[in-house]
Amino acid sequence: MGFSRFCFFILLIIIFFSNPTPVAAGDIVHDDKFAPKKPGCENDFVLVKVQTWVDGVEGAEFVGVGARFGTTIVSKEKNANQTHLTQSDPRDCCSQPKKKLTGDVIMVTRGRCKFTTKANFAQAAGASAVLIINNQRELYKMVCEPDETDLDIHIPTVMLPQDAGVELERMLSNRSSISVQLYSPKRPVVDIAEVFLWLMAVGTVLCASYWSAWSANEAAIEHDKLLQDFSEDLSNAKVVGTSGIVEVNTKSAILFVVVAASCFLILLYKLMSEWFIELLVVIFCIGGVEGLQTCIVALLSRWFKHAAQSYIKVPFFGPVSYLTLAVLPFCVVFAVLWAVYRQSKFSWITQDILGIALIITVLQIVHVPNLKVGTVLLGCAFMYDIFWVFVSKKLFHESVMIVVARGDKSGEDGIPMLLKIPRMFDPWGGFSIIGFGDILLPGLLITFSLRYDWLAKKRIRAGYFLWAMFAYGLGLLITYVALNLMDGHGQPALLYIVPFTLGTFLSLGKKRGDLGILWSSGQPERECPHVRLGQTHAPNE
Repeated sequence: MGFSRFCFFILLIIIFFSNPTPVAAGDIVHDDKFAPKKPGCENDFVLVKVQTWVDGVEGAEFVGVGARFGTTIVSKEKNANQTHLTQSDPRDCCSQPKKKLTGDVIMVTRGRCKFTTKANFAQAAGASAVLIINNQRELYKMVCEPDETDLDIHIPTVMLPQDAGVELERMLSNRSSISVQLYSPKRPVVDIAEVFLWLMAVGTVLCASYWSAWSANEAAIEHDKLLQDFSEDLSNAKVVGTSGIVEVNTKSAILFVVVAASCFLILLYKLMSEWFIELLVVIFCIGGVEGLQTCIVALLSRWFKHAAQSYIKVPFFGPVSYLTLAVLPFCVVFAVLWAVYRQSKFSWITQDILGIALIITVLQIVHVPNLKVGTVLLGCAFMYDIFWVFVSKKLFHESVMIVVARGDKSGEDGIPMLLKIPRMFDPWGGFSIIGFGDILLPGLLITFSLRYDWLAKKRIRAGYFLWAMFAYGLGLLITYVALNLMDGHGQPALLYIVPFTLGTFLSLGKKRGDLGILWSSGQPERECPHVRLGQTHAPNE
């Protein structure tokens, strides 16, 4: 399928170039180094839930951000009181409110005076908390001026976005009795979603490795048969064994990650918008269809051998098997339904199915020929991940990789080239995610290890695959531990995965004396059948 393969490889480039790190649904605690701290103004910026009740009936819930000053927000919902909400008069609360408040939460508009001035006037009037409505849809971190001294504020202050303020004003204008509850729940240390995501990533690499090794073993057997039957035509035999496989070399690995990947990530960062996300969705659907139909056809070909081996020439696509033609409509409908309903509650299931099929197909097609190429590829990816997650903050004032992964500038949920699972026991909701690159890049090395083990006829414990697989799983596990210790701040997965996976492979290879072969040829030394046949007939000459 010429055209679909072309689109597939375009997607392959995007997958590697836009390698988002696994990040939590959204950081709950922010400690901004640039925001000044001083006694009475040293709170961390925390996200706050504002639950409303309209005439005693539970209403809408809004999310705001707590101020640097004032008392901290309680973390447990059961400890948060339902308190009557009232509109400030004057609305900006830059002067003493006209009526006395008896423990009410006061809602004020932003502007005309300092945040601390509003809080002090509200506190003097008897308010129990202040909700400041921003004049924009985004949230703003409320800090203290360097010369401020009147910071004896003992009530919490929370900023809400403009649309939340419009909705609250609408409720109050209906002369309804509005109560609010303010609390900032903490994320659980571990969410079950991370366990399932770990299993998905490890299971995907495991399936891809065995499929790749089985295909390589079948190709090697066919190669030996051709050498036995046609020993004089070695060049043709080699072509048969590598048909459809793309091998990465050292030069392309360096250019691929260091130059092209960085350029494409910047392009994503600068052009991240709704239309660009839509373009990526279309490309992802094309790749997902290709990956899904490849996996399904491979599974069904055992039972429908005749349909899998019978081809028809389709204009623009080239030779296509009858089995592929039968499976393709289902795959297209599957991908289109995901694209249309990708904002729905359970669309992540469809996205993960398409993503896993795509990853398995890529690992089947793309190979690293030896440990040297694998080391260069993962080494460059290691530096790439660290630079664009951490160092890019110095240049762009935000982590470029995390902004791209989340789609912060697109109005969407981020690029589709990732696996995600909803956080099941997290009061803030959201998704745990992992980028395709964090599975594919180490997966290339792991699939290579199993191909080598099978061709070398090594037993599972004496080979390299088991230990490489274990190292990958452990590295990914350490990534999620670090993620939780950093309170959800984005972590570059390859920072942990590459040293574990590559370090294990190199250490074992050196210890067993296979490092030279692994590094250069990447294939065990095997006796050629035609040489063996020649030695058998030698005494009769």
